[in-house]
Amino acid sequence: MYIARIAIGSTNPVKCNASQRILSALYPQAEFIPISVESNVRVMPIGDEETRRGAFNRATAAMHATQAEMGIGLEGGVQETEFGMMTCAWCAIVDHQGRIGIGGSSCIRLPDSVAELIREGVELGTAMDQLTGQNNTKQAEGAIGILTNGLSSRQEAYEALIRMALAPFLQPAWYS
Repeated sequence: MYIARIAIGSTNPVKCNASQRILSALYPQAEFIPISVESNVRVMPIGDEETRRGAFNRATAAMHATQAEMGIGLEGGVQETEFGMMTCAWCAIVDHQGRIGIGGSSCIRLPDSVAELIREGVELGTAMDQLTGQNNTKQAEGAIGILTNGLSSRQEAYEALIRMALAPFLQPAWYS
């Protein structure tokens, strides 16, 4: 299927770069259209379900707002586990034919000081800024890059989610 335009439900450079890096390999002719859209979930989504819904809402809103053939949404959140608070992230890819691809995971345990800030209502990026003394880390290496000391990055995590979300587009016969 020819895809001329892919809408990215964010203007965050990390999300845009991850989307373009993976999707341009499959759709080299596509124009990428970053657009700020609402996730219609909390600023700091809690749990997989809410985070996944935010990704889907972003993908759908971006596709409709731009009249693109495909939309992609990436959403990061947190979840409480038996080991403490962890990150979670989800990708949703939708197209005008009604196909939906979902990929997720990207979990890393957060320091207790960061988890406490989040429980008090602070967004993860802001909490990481406070921890490190840096500014706007969510549009750079993110919590993953900081906590792994650069061994991984937020962009690499999002790229993996995008690859997984592409399954119904790569194997359409199995996802009828």
